[in-house]
Amino acid sequence: MGKIRKAVFPVAGLGTRFLPATKASPKEMLPIVDKPLVQYAAEEAEDAGIDQLVFITGRNKRSIEDHFDKAYELEMELERSDKQQLLESVRTVLPSRVNCIYLRQTEALGLGHAVLCAQPVVGKEPFVVLLADDLIRGNGQGVVEQMMEMYGRYGCSILSVMEVPQDETDKYGIVETRSGPDGELRVVSIVEKPTLADAPSNLAVVGRYLLTSGIFDHLRRTRPGAGGEIQLTDAIAALLAEEPVIAYPFRGKRYDCGSKLGYLEATVEYGLAHPELGASFADYLRRVVH
Repeated sequence: MGKIRKAVFPVAGLGTRFLPATKASPKEMLPIVDKPLVQYAAEEAEDAGIDQLVFITGRNKRSIEDHFDKAYELEMELERSDKQQLLESVRTVLPSRVNCIYLRQTEALGLGHAVLCAQPVVGKEPFVVLLADDLIRGNGQGVVEQMMEMYGRYGCSILSVMEVPQDETDKYGIVETRSGPDGELRVVSIVEKPTLADAPSNLAVVGRYLLTSGIFDHLRRTRPGAGGEIQLTDAIAALLAEEPVIAYPFRGKRYDCGSKLGYLEATVEYGLAHPELGASFADYLRRVVH
């Protein structure tokens, strides 16, 4: 098994739940304290040793490219003003070993189609997919790195999962599993947004996927499903007939930053953990709450 070097970031969505904030700027650029969501996801991939970041973009996404590009004028101004700490934060948005690749998804045909757009770059290698609006704080280790360790043991596709309330299964892809030889969770079936009555479990797939290149053949054959979109879940269901897929209950806390409440929760908790702002922010919250 070769080293996983590529991460795919589908960032072409319209972010309608955050309008008008996302009218001209992508939701992935919404900040959590002092970094945009997409940077947290990129750093998670980098920390796992990935050095090629593939962004599947759409209209009004230039700010993502600009964010990861070198900002000559800004750096010159910060250097002239002797603002070294800020200068370093700008220069280290991405380490020099990491390359960014941008591909355009010309039509909004869903997550499965966005992943398929990455095939010319990914080729026949295994790769990871990160949904930036699922912000996940790992317990000392990022979820991508956790999943790559699992891949090292089993060499198959891996889905990050978490338990959700029974009445929320219609918001997620839900997996049915059985226990494997080592106690790992082997996926038996997967269904997109089932009703409570149809849900095989309450184990929901969240925004981290480690996939083998076999997924691309199934994505090409997948017919549009709900909303006329090509569902990644449907392609994974077809992949199950050819190779094992593991559901991995990751270690960490997930914030659904695609929702306003989840975004506010992440802002508060990351603010409280911020090394410079945490203590004073906690004092402020105490005053407001009481």
